[in-house]
Amino acid sequence: MIAALLLAAGESTRMGSPKPLLDWGGEPLVSYQVHQLQRSGCGLVVVVLGSRAGRVLPFVEALGVEVVLNPDYAQGRASSVRVGAAVIPPTPEWVLVLGVDQPRPARVIRKVIAAARTSTGSIVMPVYRGRFGHPTAFSGRLLSQMCAVEDATLGLRAVVRRNEKQMEFVEIDDPVVRTDLNTPEDYRRARVDRKRWRS
Repeated sequence: MIAALLLAAGESTRMGSPKPLLDWGGEPLVSYQVHQLQRSGCGLVVVVLGSRAGRVLPFVEALGVEVVLNPDYAQGRASSVRVGAAVIPPTPEWVLVLGVDQPRPARVIRKVIAAARTSTGSIVMPVYRGRFGHPTAFSGRLLSQMCAVEDATLGLRAVVRRNEKQMEFVEIDDPVVRTDLNTPEDYRRARVDRKRWRS
């Protein structure tokens, strides 16, 4: 089984409005993300909510996903990784980690999954022109490490560092693997070429 962890608990401070609810081709961004993960072959999608969870929940609870509430979302990203990883069964082949502010079409996610399934390593990370992107795929063997991450000790970066000799990279010839929606300007730029976000 390929599992996906979609982190959507942040406060969206720089954006000024909830990122999960941003309009993305006529649907909320969180719905788009879930659909793309499902279309890419993820058998389990775990969505972690926190800030404004009551507003976001109606858009995801009917999508066939596992929804987890993170009451400690203000502590940082690692707290969301922990609570999300904790509900993933202990036997996934791979776990993809993606932020709700990192929109990825299914065609890109499928390339990461394909690379992971043929990998002999523990971590597979997409790269665009020498620069790291997302989603990162973690072997199911690392699930216990993911359940124990702390922001004070670099969160998932600590897992990456401990397993850096087992990392592999997949070249993705598409800049979308680098997209992050942190500000309103990021959001406006990303929406210019809508064809880029098709499955």
